[in-house]
Amino acid sequence: QLLAGAVAAMQAVGLNAFTLAGALCVALWVCIQQAYAGYVPVYVMLPLNTVSNNNTLNDPGTLASSLQQLQSGRVDGIMIDVWWGLVEQDAPKHYNWSAYIDLVSNYAVKYNLKMKMIMSFHMCGGNVGDQCNIPLPSWVRSVAQHTPDIFYTDIQMHRDQEYLSLGVDDQALFGGRTPVQMYADYMSSFRSTFSQYLGSTITEVQVGLGPAGEMRYPSYQLQYWSFPGVGEFQCYDKFLLKDLQNAAQNASHPEWGQPPNNAGTYNSQPAETGFFATGTNNNNFQSPYGQFFLNWYSQKLISHGDKILAQAASVFKGINNLQLAAKVAGIHWQYLDPSHAAELTAGYMNINQQAYTPIAQMFAKHGVGLDFTCLEMRDSEQCGGGSSCVYNGKCTCAPEELVGQVLQAAQSAGVDFSGENALQRYDNTAYTTIEYESDRYYFISSFSYLRLTGDLLQGGNWNTFTQFVQN
Repeated sequence: QLLAGAVAAMQAVGLNAFTLAGALCVALWVCIQQAYAGYVPVYVMLPLNTVSNNNTLNDPGTLASSLQQLQSGRVDGIMIDVWWGLVEQDAPKHYNWSAYIDLVSNYAVKYNLKMKMIMSFHMCGGNVGDQCNIPLPSWVRSVAQHTPDIFYTDIQMHRDQEYLSLGVDDQALFGGRTPVQMYADYMSSFRSTFSQYLGSTITEVQVGLGPAGEMRYPSYQLQYWSFPGVGEFQCYDKFLLKDLQNAAQNASHPEWGQPPNNAGTYNSQPAETGFFATGTNNNNFQSPYGQFFLNWYSQKLISHGDKILAQAASVFKGINNLQLAAKVAGIHWQYLDPSHAAELTAGYMNINQQAYTPIAQMFAKHGVGLDFTCLEMRDSEQCGGGSSCVYNGKCTCAPEELVGQVLQAAQSAGVDFSGENALQRYDNTAYTTIEYESDRYYFISSFSYLRLTGDLLQGGNWNTFTQFVQN
């Protein structure tokens, strides 16, 4: 329509052939840009155990037929965790990429599927939907025998072995290397190994920054927590405690050098605690102490991401058509409580609706896109009768408001936004919600569907999914 209108207008005023041809080129380019701007590529996450603990592909026959079916459904690509605990499991700097080389060269290329590959520096096991047990490399875990504080620790001194504490980011405890150096070395080996595919078959490298690959603290561990509890602060390892004490000394308030002792437990509601309750409590989240602690806690997380993403940007510098990304968790519960308690314990200081802008700005500094989850969720689903999100007659869960806030934060910082669903769903309600979020303010850069299963590929589920991809 744009081209036809342009031709008619130019002919009406008698433009010559050369001018007409040039104008048509411009009009065609505008058409292409508009079409591309409205296109959101769809990727499908592969099963977490696609690669076995022996570092070989699980069930290659089923994998091949599944990828062929995804190709027939016009899916753009696939997403895969590249587990640190598998690749570097034998010894420091001994990298075995064989299973992933097989996947890229003999499967993704064959079926013309693009790839997002996640640098998964966390363990597999213990999160929602985890169907595998891939711990961190044994030589990493062995350090905990004499230094248990390498892991995030809660007030009960539970050590979470899913991911190394950011408190040891700069501690050379691992054969003379720091965690930041180990992550950089891993990414450098990945780059050299997959160089021929980067920017072509491999379109994105997502950098894991915490538990479940998300830039957050492990505040809601499933062995202790159930939805929608506030979670617990994870800063009781000796390295983070020392850092907090130093920060309090520098603020001329040495008495602030301890985490809150009134923040409840994993499954508390905000009003049941002293720290997350509103009012005149001198030690709550609104107090000078509360603001000091929360600023320290959230800034340590941003600093952690900043260090690792700086390394990633350096490692992958100069590769055309390769997107770097990192993931932020979609903590939608307690969002409507004034304290945003569940976000606070995870490291997102969102009391004044400002948590995600500084995160997005840090991502932008390194040219890193922001991946976010829970795009399939509706507020109405969370707040119906009998929902655990309803407390004292008020609903505190708000996934749609949360997604909207993060979409706008990414836009204001000038970073690409990509999305995921948080829970496995096959219904039209979920898909139409994802479609809505995918162009709510602008077209997002891509969407990654969780996850490839036999159920997805069957009958009505497959038909509904392929219609979603087409839409």
